[in-house]
Amino acid sequence: MRFVALIAIVLGLTGLALPPVSIMPVAAQEQADFPPLPRPRPDRNAAETPPPPVPTAEQSAATEAIAALTRAPQPVSLTARITGEGMPIPSGLIWRVFDAAPDANGELALVAKTESGNASLELPPGEYVVHLGYGRAQISENLSVQPGGSHLDIVLEAGALRLNSAVTGDIAISPSLLKFDILTTGPGAERAVVAENIPPNEIVTLNAGTYQVVSHFGQINAVVRADLRVEPGQLTDATLYHHASEVSFKLVSEAGGEAIADVEWTVKSADGTTIFTERGAFPSAVLSEGEYLVFAKLGDQVYNREVEVRPGAQREIEVLTSIY
Repeated sequence: MRFVALIAIVLGLTGLALPPVSIMPVAAQEQADFPPLPRPRPDRNAAETPPPPVPTAEQSAATEAIAALTRAPQPVSLTARITGEGMPIPSGLIWRVFDAAPDANGELALVAKTESGNASLELPPGEYVVHLGYGRAQISENLSVQPGGSHLDIVLEAGALRLNSAVTGDIAISPSLLKFDILTTGPGAERAVVAENIPPNEIVTLNAGTYQVVSHFGQINAVVRADLRVEPGQLTDATLYHHASEVSFKLVSEAGGEAIADVEWTVKSADGTTIFTERGAFPSAVLSEGEYLVFAKLGDQVYNREVEVRPGAQREIEVLTSIY
């Protein structure tokens, strides 16, 4: 068809006229004038791709052995030190090992836990997160378990606090009346509680850093705060001083008389806030220094007295009925 069209174009350019030509459809013309085309002869020089080899029994066994080795639990040893130059911690450690990949709930699955100094575990090869707790000190590090075993040595960089309190003037306070809280430093809303209700003279292990220590003398308003620094590998002894006193109350008919029983007691601060209530003959409380109003109710009768609390040793406050 292209050949006929080319002749027509040439003759048209020369000005010659041609009789009408009957053009058969391409498919019919090819079928009538040309024999079927032969298939292309294969390239004898091209390299033939051999079929993949069939593994032998020995090769299959070796592959299975390698796969089993990469899945089999491997020995893992864990040690920890207070500082990089220190000796391994012999006891008191809590080790927790988590899978590094979060589960469907976005949490890390606990795969192992042990409480010892030098921990020995067996874990399948893979990636893990190791959490170590020592007292209130803690740290987390990544662990990669490889075939043949792994070892992780953690440096805590921890120190310790030992806390006590006294009344100004080095007046001792009964340990039963003292409790300490330890918080992180920073603005009030950002502080986090590290430890609560710590008794005096207890050694508290902490990560190195600065902490806010709160001393509670009694349960009312005698509170002292201080920022303390914990140094790696060191024990910090600290004593906080309270401007407060332990006081006791009794209702008497005359000075130095016997305490009257079944009295309802109320203590208000100078601004009128009620800070203490109790029923009894001889209640006691720890109050920060300042002025207070004490009420003693016996039946329908109410007796009161203004008192000033100063720092010092335990003090007894009498409320007299005879002056009314």
